[in-house]
Amino acid sequence: MNFYMKLGQALCKRFPKKALKAYRKALQLEKNTEDKIEILLAAALLQDELGELECSERTYMAALELNPSESRAYYGLGVLYDIRKIHDRAIDYYQKAIAIKPEYIKAHYFLALIYDDLGQKEKAVEHLIKVTELDPNHFWAFNNLGAVYEELNRNDLALQYFRQALKIEPGQYKALFNMGVVLNKMGYSDKAASFYLDAIVEKPDYPYSYLNLAVLYKEKGDYDKAIHTISEGIRYNPSSSFLYYNRACFYAGIKRLDAGVEDLVRAARLSPELIAYMDKDEELEVYRSMEQYQELKKFSPDKETIK
Repeated sequence: MNFYMKLGQALCKRFPKKALKAYRKALQLEKNTEDKIEILLAAALLQDELGELECSERTYMAALELNPSESRAYYGLGVLYDIRKIHDRAIDYYQKAIAIKPEYIKAHYFLALIYDDLGQKEKAVEHLIKVTELDPNHFWAFNNLGAVYEELNRNDLALQYFRQALKIEPGQYKALFNMGVVLNKMGYSDKAASFYLDAIVEKPDYPYSYLNLAVLYKEKGDYDKAIHTISEGIRYNPSSSFLYYNRACFYAGIKRLDAGVEDLVRAARLSPELIAYMDKDEELEVYRSMEQYQELKKFSPDKETIK
């Protein structure tokens, strides 16, 4: 049994199918219940990674038949339903894992993410705070707490948690970006710009840093700086349709309509669903009479959206 178990562990990265065969063989040979559970959990996790979700679910259930109090099996089932966005079942299994093991950090964390997605912000906060208590160095718990509080417009608390996240991982681009968001909301646009720039240095292919920084410059009336910033974003993120869209809005502000309409065509080609927004966006009114604007029709999922 030990041989087949170790063989499965050795094969799981490069030859997962062969690893599963080894786990099955180990399971046939093993008599000890606790060891059987360990084999089942290893096999279920591997089936999950292979996308064999129904097989993985049956394997976790087999582990629970041997031990109905196996928190890891409930957590694994929660993950399976979380992947499929079946939130009620995922919540139920995560809660069962936590009921058995109150210090189950991953169960608290992923349960918080579901509550956040469902708009149940206070429950999300409750479980994220629990994660930070159990693991004071959990970067994502602090970062996500900041994000939830920012959405609730509790910006002082958001700032506090983003700062704590950056103490844990000083150069993490998402926390730098989030600092920019909340500082700009609080009226500190220069400080916000500095954090956006830091985020860009850390991760040049994260398009939202360029977008927010460019919009900040545009709101100050500095269209040249806004266009330069968003053009840099396009250089590193050539498939981000919303960058072209927003650059077209900036071009409209300085009457560079030929360049702007070309950006609208690029945006429409990349994301046809944007065309409906273009048709209603007041900033784009200056383009609607242009002949080239009519090229958007061929990308539109609904030809009637172009006026």
